[in-house]
Amino acid sequence: MPAPPVPWSGPLPAPGTSYSVIVPSAARTKPWFTFETLYPAYLRGLAYLQLGQGGEAAAEFQKMVDHPGILQDLITAPLSHLQLGRACVMTGDAAKAKAAYKDFLTLWKDADSEIPIYQQAKAKYAKLQ
Repeated sequence: MPAPPVPWSGPLPAPGTSYSVIVPSAARTKPWFTFETLYPAYLRGLAYLQLGQGGEAAAEFQKMVDHPGILQDLITAPLSHLQLGRACVMTGDAAKAKAAYKDFLTLWKDADSEIPIYQQAKAKYAKLQ
């Protein structure tokens, strides 16, 4: 199922209008977020983490965190908080990292305590205290 088109906020361009005029107008419109448009942000964030680019990774995971209603019960919802925390540690933003780890642990408070990623997150959060 293709994602819905980006909503157009301006008047329709006149026939024969150059696309160089249209693109800046389209860039000012709000993006249309769906799971299909947010999941690539999650994957980009993971790639940025692997490349050691924490700032870029944080920006991608923040998109996920900012839209919890779209992600709802999907596994990427809580994991986005965890990955945001990891990205913030990489950038040196300890306060934001601590908040992101806390959010992840709150979302997973009923998780099996033997899950390795949960144990790692608890240990990292304790170090950030």
